[in-house]
Amino acid sequence: MSEVADHPVWRSDDGRRPAATTDAVVVEEPLEIRVAGTAVSVTMRTPGHDRELALGFLVSEGLLAERADVECVVQSPGGPGANLLDVRPAPGVRLALDRLTRHVFTSSSCGLCGKTAIEAVRHHFPPIADDVEVDARTLLALPAALAAAQTAFARTGGLHAAAVFAVDGTLVAVREDVGRHNAVDKVIGHGFAEGCLPWRRHMLLVSGRASFEIVQKALAAGIPIVAAVSAPSSLAVSFADESGQTLIGFLRPGRLNVYTHHRRVRFAD
Repeated sequence: MSEVADHPVWRSDDGRRPAATTDAVVVEEPLEIRVAGTAVSVTMRTPGHDRELALGFLVSEGLLAERADVECVVQSPGGPGANLLDVRPAPGVRLALDRLTRHVFTSSSCGLCGKTAIEAVRHHFPPIADDVEVDARTLLALPAALAAAQTAFARTGGLHAAAVFAVDGTLVAVREDVGRHNAVDKVIGHGFAEGCLPWRRHMLLVSGRASFEIVQKALAAGIPIVAAVSAPSSLAVSFADESGQTLIGFLRPGRLNVYTHHRRVRFAD
């Protein structure tokens, strides 16, 4: 399945008579995530990296911590069944599905829409105490690096992105999705599948705003520095402060705001 589809449109410039052409639009389809055959979530997502999406979702929900806990991830081949994916735990491993705080359906626009209450999503991941540091000039270069890696966004202008960078600015992984929280789950799922978690010396950058859930997902992956090109929410700021995470907003050419734990950012004199 493709992330992008061409769709016929009538395009007008300056209000003049439109001409028939095509436009690239983002694909949005439901994905049902199951664990050992039990349905745990249906999320609206952009097809692609679905296995990473499912694994990252379960990591951020606190159900998975070790790659060895998963025997395999099975996706039905082709057709409508391709939108159904089953995460199968390793023999003897039982995942505490009763810990899931998300209702069965969530939209692509808001990962918290299916939560029963804020307190229910405050999983008890340990706070981060690492003293890792990043140069402010490295941070300022990240948005351009992210934009260069957003291949589907370049065609459609309709996708969110999440990227993990090492603190020296090296791009580790980037994922795109119609849902911002899905993009974060995909990149975390990549780290989980590769056995890289926790990402103690890394940073998460998101292309939009920084919500509470995005900061929480970063904490689940052990990421000490979270940055966004747009604004953070008040709940994201308070959660990052309590969790020992450095939260950066409005990361744009020549400027940034550090909202919490600024000790991790080195500034020029």
